[in-house]
Amino acid sequence: MTHTARRLVRHLTHRYAAARRDRGDVPGWVLITVMTAGLVTALWVFAGPALTDIFGTAIHSVKGP
Repeated sequence: MTHTARRLVRHLTHRYAAARRDRGDVPGWVLITVMTAGLVTALWVFAGPALTDIFGTAIHSVKGP
């Protein structure tokens, strides 16, 4: 194998290994998504009726009587 071919193989192997390390923190993103969904659900349970009333009032004020 020539010197250039060895350098190319070494470079590609290094890039492949670096790409495998930089895949990200999947469990962290899953945790953030689940926690966000939980917070939205909890807020909707307590503020849902008030938000529905506010939305209805806003729509009726735009549409008129």
